[in-house]
Amino acid sequence: MTYKTQGVCSREIQFDVADNKVTHVQFVGGCSGNTQGVARLVEGMDVDEAIRRLDGIRCGFKPTSCPDQLARALKQYKAQEA
Repeated sequence: MTYKTQGVCSREIQFDVADNKVTHVQFVGGCSGNTQGVARLVEGMDVDEAIRRLDGIRCGFKPTSCPDQLARALKQYKAQEA
């Protein structure tokens, strides 16, 4: 799935889900070290657990962040699968 981000430096997030586990996460743009770190940490994690951990994280004074955008992307994925 490809998710177009809003309000952050990254432009999009590409990811897959297999057996309700997050796989192959890649951020396009953004702070390379941070986005690579987030991607590696959530790979293999249960979708609901990733959402629980990432949802609502802010970046400075912004109301969202790259991790929060990934949580939103995973929520969108779940809504489409329902």
